[in-house]
Amino acid sequence: MRAEYLLLMAACVAITLPLEFWLRARVYRRPVRLLLALAPALVVFYVWDAVAISRGHWDYSPLSTIGVLLPGSVPVEELVFFLVIPVCGLLTYEAVGTVLRQRSLRSGREIPGQARDDGGLGSEAPHSRSLRSRRGTSRRHEGPVPEDDHA
Repeated sequence: MRAEYLLLMAACVAITLPLEFWLRARVYRRPVRLLLALAPALVVFYVWDAVAISRGHWDYSPLSTIGVLLPGSVPVEELVFFLVIPVCGLLTYEAVGTVLRQRSLRSGREIPGQARDDGGLGSEAPHSRSLRSRRGTSRRHEGPVPEDDHA
């Protein structure tokens, strides 16, 4: 089948696309970030393939591709591969991260190895600490919140 390679790439997109919407992976919603993530690998591997093809190290079956060749004799399917597979990987990675963050928020635990987004101030922003100290209790601990001498 001549479009076998493209059909396989379409299947990869179809399988991972729901992660964008159901698990809020937010990969397609950040196109600049996506482009910055894809561009280096796309360029490096495209050149790699073009060089390998020109040297005769490998080729692609005309029975499995549609026959459209890009500069360097790289089949269009290979360019599609360089776009689709990293996007599927990013969707999966972001979806798993979303699920783990949701679970940690529900359980009140921090995810080991997760980078904090608080500017190095600890697990809470300064304003939330001052609000809780006015209330006198903490959500995680029973009893009064110790006053912070350094604030």
